Amino acid sequence: MDILALLEKGIWLGCAALGFGMLFNVPKRALFPIYLIGALGGLMKFFMLEFEIGIVLAVLCGASLIGFLSVFAAHNFKCPPVTFSIPAVIPMIPGLFAYKSMIGVIKLTSEKDPTEYTKVFFEALNNGLTALFVLIVLATGVAVPLLVSRKATVKRLQANDK
Repeated sequence: MDILALLEKGIWLGCAALGFGMLFNVPKRALFPIYLIGALGGLMKFFMLEFEIGIVLAVLCGASLIGFLSVFAAHNFKCPPVTFSIPAVIPMIPGLFAYKSMIGVIKLTSEKDPTEYTKVFFEALNNGLTALFVLIVLATGVAVPLLVSRKATVKRLQANDK
């Protein structure tokens, strides 16, 4: 894939993140950072996929970048980090893998040939597990930077409550 195709994907991922930001009614001052964070996170994912790194690791790196950039943007734009991270990460949800998994499960109900049944079963299982692991690393990639960058530790927060 050439650089222009990669940049085009980044533009469209940013537009999708911007759309989800508008849908969630975020403050207007947060829309441009959401666009940039969504575009950069998606570019990280597709850049890593260009070098044939697995989809799960690529999504983890893209989601982690989104998480860290969200923390940075939260300090600069005086909004919670979730305001930036959730709209930016939604376009990375693996809809195609989940769709192919469900289509495979539906095909299993009508398949009679044992060899074809086994093939369809393992394809559906592979797509379903890929979708599951991508969702897990999306949540992990966004949550870990938010937890790591907290100013106060849980122990200190509990001590202040007493």
